[in-house]
Amino acid sequence: MVVHQLGLEDARRIAVHAQLLDRPRPTDLVATVERLTFLQIDPTAAIAPSADLVLWSRLGRGYDPAHLTSALEHDRSLVETVAYVRSPRDVPAVIAEARDTDPYPFMAQWLADNDSFRRDILARLEAEGPLLSRDIPDTSVVPWPSSGWTNNRNLTKMLEALTRRGQVAIAGRKGRQRYFDLPERVYPPDLPTLTLEEAVRHRNERRLAALGIARPTGTVMPGEHSYAADAGEPAEVEGVPGTWRVDPAYLDVPARFQGRTALLSPFDRLIHDRVRAEQLFGFEYILEMYKPKEKRRWGYFALPILHHDRLVGKLDAQADRKAGTLVVNAIHEDVPFTARIRGDVHREIADLAAWLGLTLSGPAAP
Repeated sequence: MVVHQLGLEDARRIAVHAQLLDRPRPTDLVATVERLTFLQIDPTAAIAPSADLVLWSRLGRGYDPAHLTSALEHDRSLVETVAYVRSPRDVPAVIAEARDTDPYPFMAQWLADNDSFRRDILARLEAEGPLLSRDIPDTSVVPWPSSGWTNNRNLTKMLEALTRRGQVAIAGRKGRQRYFDLPERVYPPDLPTLTLEEAVRHRNERRLAALGIARPTGTVMPGEHSYAADAGEPAEVEGVPGTWRVDPAYLDVPARFQGRTALLSPFDRLIHDRVRAEQLFGFEYILEMYKPKEKRRWGYFALPILHHDRLVGKLDAQADRKAGTLVVNAIHEDVPFTARIRGDVHREIADLAAWLGLTLSGPAAP
């Protein structure tokens, strides 16, 4: 098979296009999530929840978070799994991987020891679901073994384990609390059951379609990783050692690429793999919300700034909803901003404030 030779700019443009961050903007919420494959759910809302920021970055000011709720809880055109919003078509593969490959070596034994607990939950949901977790009794036999914050959180761990395995589904939310129900009341009725091999192939192909270009392997951490195995076709990127996989559907993108400026969530897929972001974009980024204030370089919840096919800086801002303001503390320039970049960045910041229904303030407000 031919190994595609890509310039660094070509690779960046493929990555940006695959993530729907070029022109023209997408217009359909469900189709956008379908392309991205998932939205990560994170409770931090220093500016807005990450899932909403990701969709605003793509869809623009017309995106309304109520539309996402409607897609999840009424249309069922999207579904919530543990920590993610997904297209229903990806759920069978996610379930197959969780069923056959578990990150906790003791999980299988813990589930076996608590099989009566599992059956109690399913019976309660069948009779009364959907239910909040607080309305489901903890009848565990063996407590969840942990020395951390999940110690003895038996009900949460069981519900999440059953959700990952497709025996329970998340039916909606009441604030930050989740409703649980039987999957046949939440998921489409015709979802297939996949083998692990089929699931892995599906996930690799979908992952590469969302990323455009990815490493075949690497260090796998909990959650969604960014490796494509043998999906797509092999590629080499000028100036970056090692091999990549590229989705051949995007090989014509560099020649027709039309860039724009975007403010990204710290959990945005374009930059979530920090090694990939540094290799392709020369972009250094660390989410500093867990650092002491005096040790932060860019801010508590700094938003990476994309300009066309380059990551050019970070926006340090915070929504003060009580005061009705989006406070801009700093705009960090990784490269010197031209007048055009500065103007485009300021317009995006103003658009973010308008979408949030806030006015701009702060020492670095445009």
